Amino acid sequence: MSRSGTILVIEDNVGTADSLRQVLEDEGHAVIAAATGGEGLALAAKRNCDVVLTDLKLPDLSGLDIVKRLRTVQAALPIILMTAHGTTDIAIEATRHGAFDYLLKPFEMPAMLHAIERALAASRLVSQPVEIGNVVAGRDAIIGRSRAMQEIYKEIGRVAATTLTVLIRGETGTGKELIARAIYQHSDRVEKPFIAVNCAAIPETLLESELFGHEKGAFTGADARRIGRFEQADGGTIFLDEIGDMRPNTQAKLLRVLQEKTIQRLGGRDSLRIDVRILAATHRDLEAAMREKEFREDLFFRLNVVVIEIPPLRKRPEDIPDTVKYFLARYGAELGIKEPSIHAEALRFLQQQPWRGNVRELENAVRKALLMARGYPIGFEEASRACAGSLASGLPGESLASYVSELLASASRDEVANAHAALIEAAERELFSQAIQLAQGNQAKAARWLGISRFTMREKLSRFGLHPGRSDEPR
Repeated sequence: MSRSGTILVIEDNVGTADSLRQVLEDEGHAVIAAATGGEGLALAAKRNCDVVLTDLKLPDLSGLDIVKRLRTVQAALPIILMTAHGTTDIAIEATRHGAFDYLLKPFEMPAMLHAIERALAASRLVSQPVEIGNVVAGRDAIIGRSRAMQEIYKEIGRVAATTLTVLIRGETGTGKELIARAIYQHSDRVEKPFIAVNCAAIPETLLESELFGHEKGAFTGADARRIGRFEQADGGTIFLDEIGDMRPNTQAKLLRVLQEKTIQRLGGRDSLRIDVRILAATHRDLEAAMREKEFREDLFFRLNVVVIEIPPLRKRPEDIPDTVKYFLARYGAELGIKEPSIHAEALRFLQQQPWRGNVRELENAVRKALLMARGYPIGFEEASRACAGSLASGLPGESLASYVSELLASASRDEVANAHAALIEAAERELFSQAIQLAQGNQAKAARWLGISRFTMREKLSRFGLHPGRSDEPR
C-alpha cells in the first residue's frame, strides 16, 4: 500500500526546493528542507525521515559525500539523487555506494513521485519489522498459531542466518513478501540492502534492464547507463516476487547469476561479480509450468534449495480469529475507532468463508466491515456485506456476472473492440467513485485506502469526470 512519509529534501535552489515541497506536501508527505549538505546531514541525525532527496551539486558537499556519510550511520535509508545530464557517471558511482536511485534533470514531477513511492516502499521493507505470531497494531505481522504456521516460523529460524536461496510458495494473498522480509530481518545481511522486485508488475521488455541494468545506447531510450537491482543489492538480499511469471530469456540470465555469481548489463561486455542472496516467491505451479516449457528445469532446481510452502487460509481456519483481531487493531487505529470489536456470530461467519484471496482478502473484508459498522461492534450483517461480491472470492455476484455476460455478447457481435479494457474501466470507475464518496471527498484518505498516490487519484478522478465535494478533513 502507498503511504505518506517524511522526506528530507536537500536543495540549494530556492525555487526548485519550493516546487518540490509543494508537490510532495500535496501528495500527503511531510517535508524537511535543507539548503546545504551539512544542514541536511544534521537534520537526518536529529529527525526521523523515510527518504532523502538530494541535489548532487551543493555549496559545501556533493551528493556522493552525503550518500557515503549517511550510509555509514543509516544503511537502510533510501537516498535519491537529482543530477544534471553531464554528471550521470557520478550519480552511478553514488548508486554503487548505496544510493537508491537518481533522477536526471530536468525531470517530470510524476517521475519524481514514482521514485519517492518506490523508495518509501523500500524503506518500509527494510526498516519496519515483521512481527512473527504477535498481534501488534501498526506493524506488519505474520499471524497464526496453527501447527502449519509454527512449522513455517521454525523454517524461517533455520534458514535466516544462512546464504541459501529460498523459494516461497503459496497462493496469492498468503503473505509471501512478509516471509521474505522476516528471513532478511533475521539474517546476517540485515544491515545491507533489501531490494524487492515484482516480476509480474514490470513489462518483459523492461524487466531485464530493471534487474541487470543497461549501458547507454543499449536500446532506444537508454540515454544513460543504469544500475540494475542486482548491483544495488550487492552484499545484501534481493526478493524476486512472482518469479513464475518471468519469461525464458530473463530466466536464462537469472540462472547465470545463480551459477556464476556474475551479471552483465544490457549492451555491456563486462561481467560484474556480485554477492547477493536470492529469495524468490511464486503462486504458480512451477512443475506444471516446466511441463509446458514455460519455466526452465535447471532454474527450478537452482531455486528449489529451500522451499517454504504457505498454506491457504481456508486450510487453517483456526488462525482466522487472531488474524481478524490483528486487522481490527491495525485498521481501527487508522480509522480512529476506539476498541474495535466483532460479535462471535460474525467471527464464526468469517471462519466459514473460502477466502480464495487468502489473508489479503480477509484484510479487505475486515477494513470494509469496520467502515460499515461506524464504530460499533461488527455484526453478522456487516461481515456478510463486506464479503459479498468479492472479486477475489471467485464467486462473482449476479450484477458482475450479468455485466460480463453482456459485455462478451457485445464483443462477439463486434460491438465492443476490447472487452477486457471495457471491464477494467467500468470496475475502476465504480471503485474510484465509491472510494471518494466514502472518504467524503478527502483524496488523500481515498488514495491511501486504494494503495495509490494522490497524483494517480487525481488523474483517475479527472479521467472519469468525478468531482467530489470538498472535505473538512486535512488533505
